[in-house]
Amino acid sequence: MTKNVGIFVGSLRKGSYSRIIAQELAKLFPADYTTQFLEIGNLPLYNQDFDDLGPVPTEYVQFRTAVQKLDAALFVTPEYNRSVPAVLKNALDVASRPYGANVWDGKPAAIVSLSPGTMGGFGANHHLRQALVFLNMPTLQQPEAYLSHVDQFIDTAKGEVNNQGTKDFLQSIVNAFVQLIERY
Repeated sequence: MTKNVGIFVGSLRKGSYSRIIAQELAKLFPADYTTQFLEIGNLPLYNQDFDDLGPVPTEYVQFRTAVQKLDAALFVTPEYNRSVPAVLKNALDVASRPYGANVWDGKPAAIVSLSPGTMGGFGANHHLRQALVFLNMPTLQQPEAYLSHVDQFIDTAKGEVNNQGTKDFLQSIVNAFVQLIERY
């Protein structure tokens, strides 16, 4: 049975390191898995009045429906100010509301954080984990994925990872994530 994995990129920047890593990860899933990138940059900021008073934005409805159809979620994100980029947090909020209608519920998740700095997005990774616990998303624990100095193993002109050791590490993440997904 085919499994559908949604990929959520926490950076909106054209040519972002996060998107390049996410595209590399998408190629590494087994043949019986499909991956799809879900757009999060077009979502209006979450406002409970939309759900309570209406009208609910079309973007919310479409996004919630797309997340509902997923078997799992892969988050690839940079770190902004020691936390998760606002666009990614907004996507979590939109698909977890209104209260009692959390479409993330029970979906296995994996997080890959990255940075051109030495911390590899540690703060973003752990803040995102906190939110996923509340959303009831079993999250891949090992291998932990903090990619430091990401700018040193990406060919931005070609939009790809240019280091075999990094490719092997990314494959180990996908392999472990597939094992987690298969348990659910």
